Amino acid sequence: MNITDEAIAVIGMSCRFPGAPDLDGYWRNLCEGKVSVTFLDRKDLAAAGVDHGLLRYPNYVPATYSLGDIDKFDAAFFGYAGSEAEKIDPQQRTFLECAWESLEDAGYTPLPGGGLEGKSVGVFAGSRISAYLEHACRGLKAGNGAEAFQCLVGNDKDYLCSRVSYKLNLNGPSLCVQTACSSSLSAVHVACENLRSGACDMALAGGVAIDVPQEKGYLFQEGMIFSRDGYCRPFDKNASGTVFSGGAGVVVLKRLADALRDRDHIYAVVLASVVNNDGSRRVGYTAPGEFGQTAVIGEAISLSGLSARDIGLVESHGTGTALGDPIEFAALGKAFGHFTQDRGFCALGAVKANIGHADAASGIASFIKAVMAVHTGHIPPHPLFEEANPALDLDASPF
Repeated sequence: MNITDEAIAVIGMSCRFPGAPDLDGYWRNLCEGKVSVTFLDRKDLAAAGVDHGLLRYPNYVPATYSLGDIDKFDAAFFGYAGSEAEKIDPQQRTFLECAWESLEDAGYTPLPGGGLEGKSVGVFAGSRISAYLEHACRGLKAGNGAEAFQCLVGNDKDYLCSRVSYKLNLNGPSLCVQTACSSSLSAVHVACENLRSGACDMALAGGVAIDVPQEKGYLFQEGMIFSRDGYCRPFDKNASGTVFSGGAGVVVLKRLADALRDRDHIYAVVLASVVNNDGSRRVGYTAPGEFGQTAVIGEAISLSGLSARDIGLVESHGTGTALGDPIEFAALGKAFGHFTQDRGFCALGAVKANIGHADAASGIASFIKAVMAVHTGHIPPHPLFEEANPALDLDASPF
């Protein structure tokens, strides 16, 4: 089989992540090893509405990985009245902006003559639950059905993708993909499958997660998943947990044969994608499973036509938790071990060290990082790493 028969090209990208308003800023921060955390003072926390009693706890961690300008939106550009735009979740507004920008980056626009005429363009994405709904509906009087309906449509995550399809006049499949933290990566997989089946000619895929207000910390609790000090240290001996953040990312995908025919700019190529589930073979519902991860990684490598020995970088989930990191590391080692017994040839990274855990957008943050590494031939540093977690046998692994 020719490589172009199943391969998918990444031809456009756009993103917003902590400390980065765009793709260039994001990649620059990663290459510089920047950790985009802010530690808030009591005044900022109080202004954001954090309870004063909560701030008195000694284990309250005032760390945030926040996005800039989530209150900024060019409503007129997208044909919204200001009052209507105010009722739309910043997640949906930001994702719409990124969708437009990703198409521009790919060399297309939804405008007449923008190159999309006659093309079926799909939209596949996921988001976190809206934390903006209460703000959007504040002050509504009983019986005001029209405004209440506007709030619902502007905040329910079921409308994330169809809003983009409507505003950008895209008539391919428009599917919200909700799989919690893996939503945006699952969306990329579903988009690839729809391209391979011919359901669409191009696809926008990604995700978004924005909590409001952003200017708040969290309570550290022993045994929970949250970091003790506001830093996420995947695979490190000092790792104490993860820190939730936010972000948005959209990639434009196209069948490789079509992208080559149309002379599109190609960042990287997806040779294979696989989705599975651990079922009940794990210690708890929120815990990862080694068996399932080993299987899905091994299948992806097999379908790609590559050997594990050909892989120079694995961008991992890497939450920095005591339970998750060793399981993921063991699964990777077993999957690679089916193909090679070589040691120390593959870099292992996790973008959560830079930007925290971006929830439903965490997968697309990792995907964009990996794509840029392939595109530039440069592997960004892994910040905060001092020494491997003793539960990981790094020297006896491929990593």
